[in-house]
Amino acid sequence: MYKVLLHNDDYTPREFVVAVLYSVFGMHESKAYSVMMTAHQQGTALVAVYAKDIAETKAQEACDMARQEGHPLMLSTEPDT
Repeated sequence: MYKVLLHNDDYTPREFVVAVLYSVFGMHESKAYSVMMTAHQQGTALVAVYAKDIAETKAQEACDMARQEGHPLMLSTEPDT
């Protein structure tokens, strides 16, 4: 299993981050806002845990959405130990 992590940046609008978490990860708005704020305050936040292929695909999809809109949003994956 792999964790998907959201990394804070000072440029991507909060509303956009919430929208990405909603559309890619199926989060309710309040949960997405909470994850976004955790990343904002602590530098990173756990988004979800998936099988490796799914985690990597979802992280890439979210980053691609951000790039299409000109935002530097960053998500990464790492093994869930």
